[in-house]
Amino acid sequence: MLEDLSGKLQAIFKKLSGRGLLTEEVVAESLREVRLALLEADVNFRVVKDLVEKIRVRAVGQEVLGSITPGQQVIKIVHDELCAMMGGQATGIPLVPNQPTVIMMVGLQGSGKTTTTAKLALRFKKDGRRVLMVAADTQRPAAIRQLFTLGEQTGVEVYGTQEKDDPVRVCREGFDKAYRAGFDVVLFDTAGRLQIDETLMEELAQIKGVVKPHEILLVADAMTGQEAVNIATRFNEVLDLSGVVLTKLDGDARGGAALSIRAVTGKPIKFAGIGEKIEAIELFHPDRLASRILGMGDVLSLIEKAQTAVTVQDAAALQEKLAKDGFTLEDFREQITQMKKLGSLKDLMGMLPGMGKLNMANMKVDDREVARVEAIINSMTRKERLNPVIINGSRRVRISKGSGTTVQEVNRLLKQFAEARKMFKTLSSAKGKKGLASMARRLMPF
Repeated sequence: MLEDLSGKLQAIFKKLSGRGLLTEEVVAESLREVRLALLEADVNFRVVKDLVEKIRVRAVGQEVLGSITPGQQVIKIVHDELCAMMGGQATGIPLVPNQPTVIMMVGLQGSGKTTTTAKLALRFKKDGRRVLMVAADTQRPAAIRQLFTLGEQTGVEVYGTQEKDDPVRVCREGFDKAYRAGFDVVLFDTAGRLQIDETLMEELAQIKGVVKPHEILLVADAMTGQEAVNIATRFNEVLDLSGVVLTKLDGDARGGAALSIRAVTGKPIKFAGIGEKIEAIELFHPDRLASRILGMGDVLSLIEKAQTAVTVQDAAALQEKLAKDGFTLEDFREQITQMKKLGSLKDLMGMLPGMGKLNMANMKVDDREVARVEAIINSMTRKERLNPVIINGSRRVRISKGSGTTVQEVNRLLKQFAEARKMFKTLSSAKGKKGLASMARRLMPF
């Protein structure tokens, strides 16, 4: 995520932090490099100009030039200004009491609007809300079928027709159904086009007048950079957006849209799509993204991801097994399954403080290695997973053939697992817990 921009900025600030004394000339030189990095990341040039000027004014003040650690002070200033530029804090969608919260989803064809509608619906459902999705893209039967399919996958009710119909009438009927049936949230998946045209805008304006939405969210593809900003500007002029959902942010190496939309339109980015899975949508946190860009990590998001995959009860049971030296390959396989729910190893490592300094763009973090380990464990019998000591030479050959790996890879896994069990046992002791706490204090930046 934004790894091109992140790598360039971290290289700039690494040189800056290595200086014991900063002058206005040194700051100016560094900011020229920052300006170039942002422009190459497809950030709007007016946004870049304003951002760099705000950083310069603060960076040449006494708080930096007179500081004991001026380089770190500049990095903090850049972090603060990036946060402010993207909106400061996460906003989300406040629900309206005693009536359905009406959300109108708009955007061009191909931006991921229908899928995003279902992702948000599932998010509300998990929060205990009754949700209705309305298939308002009546000119594209495929879009209607897609929404009904997503409704079946998520267990969210869908209202719509399978034939071409007046989208304004469908939206009115969907709103009436949501109101009468007492739904908490109703999302309208409106029509899109390959490009903005007056017919589309007129249709959306009519729907807005009928359903009177509390939220109008533009779904935009982050990887289109400045084009996403231009699209947001046009939709905002006609509909007065309440916010933006950026899709494919996990694949955006530059960051032009994420860093520009709020400053250009005045509308916040509310959610970010971070994958193809139906659960892959997150509340957009400007401060966390700024931290990741500058290599400071994103521990809070990592913790939230872990909490969705592992319950408190599971964690307590695992801790007890570790303390009693009862951790088996069966447990290890379960941990791999849970870890895969969190995302790729590279993304997870990027959330750890300081990992950005290791140049994540060039690190060889191979998720296929995890798949190989899982295949080896799956090729074992349950008895072997519970008691790896019984795995002799002939068993190792059988396991390697069954997993499509070599005997050496099987041997390496078993050796690493044995060493890990010893380490877990040590850390679970009272002395080990103190050592772990001390290690955590040294690693955490706050």
